[in-house]
Amino acid sequence: MVVVEGVSKLYGNKAVIDDVSVKIQKGKITSFIGPNGAGKSTLLSMISRLIAKDSGEISIDGQDLGKSKSNDLAKKISILKQSNHITMRLTVRDLVAFGRFPYSQGRLTKEDKRFIDEAISYMELEDIQNKYLDQLSGGQKQRAFIAMTIAQNTEYILLDEPLNNLDMKHSVQIMKVLRRLVDELGKTVVIVIHDINFASCYSDYIVALKDGRIVKEGPTWDIIQSDVLKEIYGLDMEVQCINDNKICVYFS
Repeated sequence: MVVVEGVSKLYGNKAVIDDVSVKIQKGKITSFIGPNGAGKSTLLSMISRLIAKDSGEISIDGQDLGKSKSNDLAKKISILKQSNHITMRLTVRDLVAFGRFPYSQGRLTKEDKRFIDEAISYMELEDIQNKYLDQLSGGQKQRAFIAMTIAQNTEYILLDEPLNNLDMKHSVQIMKVLRRLVDELGKTVVIVIHDINFASCYSDYIVALKDGRIVKEGPTWDIIQSDVLKEIYGLDMEVQCINDNKICVYFS
């Protein structure tokens, strides 16, 4: 379990995250939702220790995040940020192999190669695994970076807007893969996501942020309600139940 207690992050005089406390249960998909500037990505980055908190405590499975060694943490938590810039000319397979670095330190074993193969297969990248990243579309690159995260084989997987640059087919593919990682392998997935209907159909638990604070949290079925969503987004949404999923209609 990830436990966040009274965490804040300031940029200048502005609190981007303001005294946030939340518990992220193991073996579930937890989605962070909310309008732009709510602090979702900042909170995710603090949980992964990519950026430092200014106050509060974060622990993972009872261990203080600040006292964990970087290499040990990299075997427990993997994170994919929104923007990924790599200056080296790499193939898809080279990139996915980077996910094994905490274990291999650059010397890939037979086991490392098995995880790489499985991650490439999970993301259906076999036919382009030897292509260079600069030869790929934005969506193909995104799938390759997610495969790298999967190859890292951590218990906790943190993804910041993983559906960026993806068409509908591959967005569904990503969410199904994340669901499988949780249901079949017992992983814990935390995602920042803007598409409320993907959050509704695939999440177990939703944490809604606004202006740096948590305004609502709970099981998905409790959060995907018109009055709750109006409070979060300031937008009227009709919620319909289709095939046991709550779907939000907000175009009219």
